Amino acid sequence: MITHISIKDFAIIEDVQIDFREGLNIITGETGAGKSIVIEAISLALGARADASFVRTSKDKAVVQMIAELDGEEYIISREVSSTGRNICRINDDIVPLSRVSKLCARIADIHGQYDHQSLLNPENHISLIDTYGRKHIGPAKNRVSEIYAEYSQVSSKLSSLIKGENERNRKRDFMAFELDEISKASLTPGEDIRLEEEIRYLENSEKIYSNLESAYELCSSSETVGEIKNLISDISSYSDELGGLSEEINEIYYRLEDLSREIRIMRDRSDYSQENLNSAIERMEVISALKRKYGGSIEDILAYRDRISEEISMADNSDELKNELSLRKSRLEEDLKQASLALSSLRKKAADELKDKILKELLELNFKDSRMDMVFTEIPYSPEGTDSVEFMISTNRGENLKPLAKIASGGEMSRIMLAFKKIISDYDEIPTMIFDEIDSGISGITASIVAGKMRQIAATHQIICITHLPQIAAAGSYNFRISKHVAGNQTFTSVEPLNDKEKTEEIARLLGGTNITETTIKSAHELIESALA
Repeated sequence: MITHISIKDFAIIEDVQIDFREGLNIITGETGAGKSIVIEAISLALGARADASFVRTSKDKAVVQMIAELDGEEYIISREVSSTGRNICRINDDIVPLSRVSKLCARIADIHGQYDHQSLLNPENHISLIDTYGRKHIGPAKNRVSEIYAEYSQVSSKLSSLIKGENERNRKRDFMAFELDEISKASLTPGEDIRLEEEIRYLENSEKIYSNLESAYELCSSSETVGEIKNLISDISSYSDELGGLSEEINEIYYRLEDLSREIRIMRDRSDYSQENLNSAIERMEVISALKRKYGGSIEDILAYRDRISEEISMADNSDELKNELSLRKSRLEEDLKQASLALSSLRKKAADELKDKILKELLELNFKDSRMDMVFTEIPYSPEGTDSVEFMISTNRGENLKPLAKIASGGEMSRIMLAFKKIISDYDEIPTMIFDEIDSGISGITASIVAGKMRQIAATHQIICITHLPQIAAAGSYNFRISKHVAGNQTFTSVEPLNDKEKTEEIARLLGGTNITETTIKSAHELIESALA
């Protein structure tokens, strides 16, 4: 749920703070007052793309902040757009990419504009509405289809590649066998080249190593200096704790030097120079270097190439057997995919029948007294989503044939049809806030009152923020806000203020009668509010 929105230096808005509540939040205002600008600002906070044109004239940046609650946690979402086009997104003061804001906000709110029904007109979106409605059962079935399809595609691709590359593999087989034999004979091990480089460096400097070790050993063995120091300090160590500690340290050095002398002697005796060993190491290194030039820049690359051509040779030698095996696996998977797709389709058709009945009930309540509807399924080739294509067909008047939604000309009809879908789907998509931007376009009179009632029904379980120009819908608001615009000097300012009961009545009277508010319009506004909230 959205609890607060702060808009600063955004278009003609200098500084607006709005506190939203649960239920039906209604925003009204005169044409051009900035209602759509508020929705644009909220859209920005919810993850819409930023544009430098949003920044108020003569200002450096526009800032929109939104406080929202989701799953018991509070989030502060900030969008900052500079006049140079720089865009900064924050969640709880942490700078984050726009994609993260969009992902989070997709779970917080859903915006529906007066042209948003275009998505409903697109048949490609119809199946997702059915899947959302029936996701408890459809979801696992879709996952099953997707898993089988992924394996089926992999096997099909491998079989196709095998058949396509068969002639090329056979032609290259002998050459690959030569390469495989050359690499295999080398018996490479990872890291061997590094060890050889170290060994060669050691052998090439073995004479110097032996000489230095020999000299070091002689110095350690012949020097009696440390021993004399040890004896001198030991002789006086009992006279103070400080001398005793010094004696212990010298003893440790003396015995450590003896240990080092033995280690140096062992290393000296082990450093046996051998020209034969050096030549052998150099020759081995040359073999590895030659293989690197031909097959890869490292031993790991060479071994990976060996494994690859080994598989290619195996495929060439066992092509018929592999083709039969893959063909059999493909057939089995295709049958599994067929059965899984049929099961998914069956669940969808069951959900579609339920959804159709509920939509028709909603349409009846929205003053479509003679509406009929069908959801036409068409079989398509296998896909991760199954084999179904769905298009909603509808007739809103008695005697008319069922037609695709796109053939319905009336914007008012489309607004009500979309509201019927949203009323049902909102119970399943778990998005707490729904924002409507003048989706009541094209309706009036009794139909407007019916739409207002439907919004109040949705607002019983969802927060609704609705911009409207219709008094019937404004009267149904749990909380009402008025947007107004004024000019000061050379600048235009937009403000948003919450309305108390008296101000709400006056605003609805204005919507009913324009600027000329009379006792009659006030009385009509009272009656409209009482009727809407009854």
